[in-house]
Amino acid sequence: MLRGAGNPVLLRRATGTDNNVTTPPVIEIRNLHKSYGDLEVLKGVDIRAEAGQVISLIGSSGSGKSTLLRCCNLLEDSQQGEVIFNGEPVSWKGEGLHRRPADTKQLLRIRTNLSMVFQQFNLWSHMTILQNVMEAPVTVLGRDKAEVEASARKYLDKVGIGDKCDAYPAQLSGGQQQRTAIARGLCMEPKALLFDEPTSALDPELEQEVVRVIKGLAQEGRTMIIVTHDMRMAHDVSDHVVFLHKGRIEEEGAPAQLFGSPKSERLQQFLSHSAPV
Repeated sequence: MLRGAGNPVLLRRATGTDNNVTTPPVIEIRNLHKSYGDLEVLKGVDIRAEAGQVISLIGSSGSGKSTLLRCCNLLEDSQQGEVIFNGEPVSWKGEGLHRRPADTKQLLRIRTNLSMVFQQFNLWSHMTILQNVMEAPVTVLGRDKAEVEASARKYLDKVGIGDKCDAYPAQLSGGQQQRTAIARGLCMEPKALLFDEPTSALDPELEQEVVRVIKGLAQEGRTMIIVTHDMRMAHDVSDHVVFLHKGRIEEEGAPAQLFGSPKSERLQQFLSHSAPV
């Protein structure tokens, strides 16, 4: 059974009900290829994240995990393959290394619906925590400032730092800064959250603060794709885990299957060097 199987969206997807209307995946990647010059980083990757589903991407450094995540959010241009958001394919112009999104309005619409949480927080040092969380909804989405402030305070409370609204990033721990970054992503009211190694810059104690927040979001039925080195978190929060090796999907499946009975020799080797789940 999927985590969150009581979620009505997941039940409709599983049963095919809801007046025979099939909800498209929030994010779907088909046969994606990505190169940097002569170096091919992704070599024909397919993934899909349904509404309410949590996908974890695991693998060694250089396997293509973060590149794949950035291609989902169109922060990187791919050279071949389809990127589809809520059933809407991205329009492209040019070919190969010259391929770019063709529709700037579509590009902005997709990006504002896919909030990215980076490894290094990327907070504005001259703004308070509250101002950091409010900035994009007000300036990019043009939402009412008072409405956004109420929403920002709600999300800062949700991640456990509502009392830090008037503090500046330098006054916060790394874990608190990362939780601010998560609140900032949530305040955009996105269709999905994309996490790129959200805990790798933190020491173990602060890491657990962030893991607890991510677990809470998973329990709410948020759609998420997570690049992580934390196998325990991947096991606990994911509906589906993808193991990348040298730019290809080596193995994928439910967490219990992937961590409990890995089939490929490369995944067995990778897990033997990781902390046990």
